[in-house]
Amino acid sequence: MARVQLRFSPIIPTIASFLLAALWGLSVFAGWGLEAFCSGERACSERLTTVSAVSGLFAALAAGGTAAAWLLPVARHDVRVFGRLMGAGVVAWVVAEGVLFLGGLLVRQS
Repeated sequence: MARVQLRFSPIIPTIASFLLAALWGLSVFAGWGLEAFCSGERACSERLTTVSAVSGLFAALAAGGTAAAWLLPVARHDVRVFGRLMGAGVVAWVVAEGVLFLGGLLVRQS
């Protein structure tokens, strides 16, 4: 039985990672999160800053995973290592976005 190998371009997860990074950055630094969840309340914006800091931990992990996938020589020479690092980076971006969204919903409720 023949083994099927699915190959994809490394640019696809890279673009996904950059788009998620842009969304996270605009939500945290450009005020999209404040506009979406707080609408000018001072106490709400302070709590959202805490949520953004927690989300930032996952964002740093995601940025590190994406950078490691492209910069480490072992990842550039082994497709499996590249895929694992890039996949971990994309998953960490999704978690960072999720923490920011769920935290924003909780901040708005309280």
